[in-house]
Amino acid sequence: MADADGMGPIDFLVIEFPGSRMTGEGLPLLVDLVDRGIIRVLDLLFVKKNLDGSVEGAQIADFDGDGTLDLAVFEGASSGLLQQDDIDEAGTALEAGSSAAILVYENTWAAPLASALRRGGAQLVAGGRIPVQAVLAALEATEV
Repeated sequence: MADADGMGPIDFLVIEFPGSRMTGEGLPLLVDLVDRGIIRVLDLLFVKKNLDGSVEGAQIADFDGDGTLDLAVFEGASSGLLQQDDIDEAGTALEAGSSAAILVYENTWAAPLASALRRGGAQLVAGGRIPVQAVLAALEATEV
């Protein structure tokens, strides 16, 4: 069991692949983040939203067609954090006929900072993410 005092913040992403077209292009970048100790993958799960709206688990795939599972490095990555209601909720964000990766990861780069802040009595009381599109729109609006 991991020591909470030594952990970084935990985030999740739901990444949709419209039409279930996965190329695996981002996979080497994800592996690089793990190899460099920037993140630690806690859960990686694939789901598919069928045309009838039902959501089901999807198998790790051979994206580039070379006969090797491209995500074998993450096969079995399951912390138990993801529950069926999380999967169902992710499914509501998907278009029918699309698939998604649900990625839960620890920001290991932030663990020393988080530990120091906790030792000093601080605690995180809010967090969030600003979508890139919103940042770009705000920057465009300030350009005169």
